[in-house]
Amino acid sequence: MKPIPLATPDEIDAAYEQGNAAVQALFEQQAALIRALEARIQALEDQIGKNSRNSSKPPSSDGLKKPKPKSRRQKSGKPSGGQKGHVGYRLEPVEKPQHTEVYPVWECQHCHADLTGVKVSKVEKRQVFDLPEVKLEVTERQAEIKTCPVCGETNRAAFPKDVMQPTQYGPRVRAQMVYFNLYHFIPLERTAEIISELYQQPVSDGTVAAAAVEMAGRVEGVNEQVKAHLVATETPVHFDETGARVNGKLEWLHSASTEQATFYAIHPKRGSDAIDAIDILPERQGWSIHDAWLPYFNYPEAKHGLCNAHLVRELVFLIEHHDQAWAKDFLSLLTNMKEKVDTAKSQGQSTLSALQVTVFEHVYDLIVERGERANPPPVRQPNQRGRLKQSPARNLLDRLRNYKAEVMAFVYDFAVPFDNNLAERDIRMVKVQQKVSGGFRSSDGANVFCQVRSYISTARKNGQRVLEVLSHAFAGTLYVPNFLVCRPSE
Repeated sequence: MKPIPLATPDEIDAAYEQGNAAVQALFEQQAALIRALEARIQALEDQIGKNSRNSSKPPSSDGLKKPKPKSRRQKSGKPSGGQKGHVGYRLEPVEKPQHTEVYPVWECQHCHADLTGVKVSKVEKRQVFDLPEVKLEVTERQAEIKTCPVCGETNRAAFPKDVMQPTQYGPRVRAQMVYFNLYHFIPLERTAEIISELYQQPVSDGTVAAAAVEMAGRVEGVNEQVKAHLVATETPVHFDETGARVNGKLEWLHSASTEQATFYAIHPKRGSDAIDAIDILPERQGWSIHDAWLPYFNYPEAKHGLCNAHLVRELVFLIEHHDQAWAKDFLSLLTNMKEKVDTAKSQGQSTLSALQVTVFEHVYDLIVERGERANPPPVRQPNQRGRLKQSPARNLLDRLRNYKAEVMAFVYDFAVPFDNNLAERDIRMVKVQQKVSGGFRSSDGANVFCQVRSYISTARKNGQRVLEVLSHAFAGTLYVPNFLVCRPSE
């Protein structure tokens, strides 16, 4: 780091000898240096003070200094634990077990009398649930070949479409390969080891990779239908993106999702080039929920709603590290609006009253105006060039001023969610994959991941069992959700 150019005693004496003007000039120089150092210290303190609770940083970045949780939820008054009516799960006995083992009583435990011929008065039952020894079953498919006695031509029976090699794995085994590798993020080598250990059949890494590639090709058509649905649906669609390493380079995995559908795509760019290439948001006219990243606003045909969970974290940061009183008031306003909307929904209402909305809008404006007075925009100094750097508080205030309708979208329309947590949940599994594998070795591998994970996520959201839909896909029966125009087909 360069040494700080503080005034030396000789410079101070020289300024004093030159008169008042020189002293003032030296003072202004040192004052400017102090202001610059204050700004630098504040920036460093802000950087150190950010964590997953008051910023968009992921919880994994907190390390050993993970902040103590401070929940903003109100107490429900209910006791902790499972609530009345909660459906529990336990191992229930079956009426007809596959095997029965009887343990006879041969003699009295007290007097050692012979009980061999005594009639059994009662039986105490205990059932043990376990797996039988599992081995692969081999089914040989034989296609007959006959020579026509009339014309002499050879005739061969046709094999089923999915039987293409002299030897191959069936749909259930290949589905398990994909299930372990792309659903549970077990690396190729360990997935091959698991299959080998379970079924006493050596499997190569390449076989697992080939199964994943085949699955991606099979489900691509369904994913394209899901994509078209996400473009046209009136249900709010959630958008998010996260960095992913592909062949050692930073690319971006984008998600678009609803409560019933998920679509992933990976692209070298993060901004409008990627959004245009994926082509969901550019075609949308309905509600599109995101985190206020600027490129999303380049598509005015869509109705934009912002993630207020992001906003809450930013407000908490300003309260804790910048002592911004207006931020505390705005956080209370957000909480109040959410409570009123949730209460209205629970009572079967579809909107708030016009008076309630007007009051919220008025209070919103008053708080923002007070914050702007406390955080004026920066003033350009003489000979200062470039874009003026604003404080975090001023940046947030500008966003609140410019995107008031987007922040309050959940108040105006009850179909709009308060936050973008759905997208964050959908994107979280991508981060888990990166923690396990560190990234993708190729663009083809990244695209395979997106195709299969899109199919799996959509199936799970619609109550389907992952292993089952993968097995059916390999067998030729793709799962197509009911909300699509098409129905499940062979």
